[in-house]
Amino acid sequence: MGVWSAVATTAATSLQGERRQGTLELLVASPTPLPLIVVPITLSMAAIGLYSLVATLLWGRFAFGIKVSLLHPLAFAVACVVTALSVSVLGFVLAVTAVRYRSAWALGTALELPIWLICGFLVPLSILPHWVRPLSWLIPTTWGVSAVKRAALGGMPWRDIAICLVVAAVYAAIGTLLAGRLVDSARTNATLSLI
Repeated sequence: MGVWSAVATTAATSLQGERRQGTLELLVASPTPLPLIVVPITLSMAAIGLYSLVATLLWGRFAFGIKVSLLHPLAFAVACVVTALSVSVLGFVLAVTAVRYRSAWALGTALELPIWLICGFLVPLSILPHWVRPLSWLIPTTWGVSAVKRAALGGMPWRDIAICLVVAAVYAAIGTLLAGRLVDSARTNATLSLI
């Protein structure tokens, strides 16, 4: 939840902040492709989210004496990193929409709680309506959360980790194509600098 919270709003507002400062045009006009500019922003926010996970586990252990036993510690660490990577890819897709649509910053905030629910952060997917499950399979963090749970509580998380990576790669490709289309549209309609 901390990773998604760190990425969702920040990713959606990152390019809007560049627009307000008057530097969005420079970023879009630079020879570096826009995805290579936006992805490090979302990766850094995901790293901050990972810090929140580690801090929570350490705080619980040393401040409150909560024993955290992980059945597969290596798989747990890999699942956490892969999940954070998948969240940063989702943040990348959210961020590039702000190139063309000035109100896209609100999308990150609006999606925060629904993603928590659909991906199984708050409640098990089994208690949600049946029509939600296929939607959750399309979001890479669903597979990441499942991998984290399996690594911590028992089970084999590697299949879920692999699926999370594949779905995240699909989102990365979609985000890259979307970035190109939205930048072209913003140039055509002369909407880059409009606040």
